[in-house]
Amino acid sequence: MKRFQHYIDGQFSDGANSFPSIDPATGAPWAEMPEARAAEVDEAVTAAHRALYSGPWAEMNATQRGKLLSRLAELLTENAQTLAELETRDTGKIIRETSAQIAYVADYYRYYAGLADKIEGAHLPIDKPDMEVWLRREPIGVVAMIVPWNSQLFLAAVKLGPALAAGCTAVLKASEDGPAPMLEFARLIHEAGFPAGVVNVLTGFGETCGSALTRHPKVAHIAFTGGPEAARHIVRGSADNLASTSLELGGKSPFIVFADADLESAANAQVAGIFAAAGQSCVAGSRLVVDRRVKDKFLTLLKTKAEAIRIGDPFDMATEVGPLATARQIAHIGDLINRAADAGAKVICGGAALNRDGFYQAPTILDCDGVSSPSMVEEFFGPVLSVVSFETEAEALAIANDTHYGLASGVFTTNLSRAHRMIRGIHAGVVWVNTYRAVSPIAPFGGYGLSGHGREGGLAAALDYTKTKTVWLRTSDDPIPDPFVMR
Repeated sequence: MKRFQHYIDGQFSDGANSFPSIDPATGAPWAEMPEARAAEVDEAVTAAHRALYSGPWAEMNATQRGKLLSRLAELLTENAQTLAELETRDTGKIIRETSAQIAYVADYYRYYAGLADKIEGAHLPIDKPDMEVWLRREPIGVVAMIVPWNSQLFLAAVKLGPALAAGCTAVLKASEDGPAPMLEFARLIHEAGFPAGVVNVLTGFGETCGSALTRHPKVAHIAFTGGPEAARHIVRGSADNLASTSLELGGKSPFIVFADADLESAANAQVAGIFAAAGQSCVAGSRLVVDRRVKDKFLTLLKTKAEAIRIGDPFDMATEVGPLATARQIAHIGDLINRAADAGAKVICGGAALNRDGFYQAPTILDCDGVSSPSMVEEFFGPVLSVVSFETEAEALAIANDTHYGLASGVFTTNLSRAHRMIRGIHAGVVWVNTYRAVSPIAPFGGYGLSGHGREGGLAAALDYTKTKTVWLRTSDDPIPDPFVMR
């Protein structure tokens, strides 16, 4: 089997332990992955801390950092197909999606390459006549970055790009599920010329690798994408080092369709929003909230489109939905569908795993008996859509906000006034109107509630990786008076 390596302090190494990686399309092992534990984590963090304060990275100016990021973007473009093939092999994500997404990831590094020398401080109009005061923005420190297996190169870019632009150093932990593209990405970091220790890439399990990383005393900031329960462990552990956190924790996003919407367009967006990437997306539009007047018509459209989806080999360019990434996802989805059915949900289509090798789930639509159905509350992270209807705009908004999550949302209507009312009223970090799943390096995204805090993308993300230093400069040539002489 193919063997992958860690990248620590500018060197590639096997590590003392390893584990097999499973091909989701076959269910069989295909590669051997290095398993980092506390010793490797300490080595990586120590290297990142050393690079932050001494050596070539510490001496680089912002323009020089930007040039390295620009070179990394070029290498990503040149190697996009290799990375895409690795991601498809190790996660089951279809090749036409990994190819397109990785090509676009390079634009995120280009954006932050250009932003690196535009992270500015400020001069303060202080109220003291003999003082000049200004703020410097400096790197926040060593950043622990933990990304999941889905869209991992993208989710790494929205952390690593702004962090490097700000001058930070990083230890990037790839998920133990499907880490191959991240470990291969380390070779591009090396080739781009980043000094040793600036970026370290490893993988391992949460208890033995992730915990050691987030609790490390030299880690200043933790950037995490994953689930709320893992985030709670991270936040509790950060009490040891008082690291700041940015958390992107997924969601249960409402997809609201009003009767006046272009139903064909909305149906295409809904299919893309829940069945693309086999539903394994943090912004999946998993809760359809549809006007009762058009519910039957819209569900008929969706059922026809869902049943026509081409499911198959993720390397086949004709495939539209591939396998899920892990066997435990299949088990989780099956259990949740059963509980939803027991609570009154009606299966419109799909509803079961496919009887074939690998981890394949049929695209599923559940017509739910109210908002309290388990499938309306819990995140599937798979190709399962839960449906409820509404009669009034106020009811639609109440259903949309009836969740502990708040990452994304979609609104489909041709009524501009209604669209603005919904935008104001929805409790989510992203609102798409008459579109869905659009992203850009220029636009920040992040969540409310259990979908986390902090923002990724845009200038806001780069500022999150800085800390401010206040500088006071006395301009008077007169001696400072004796402070103990009363005047």
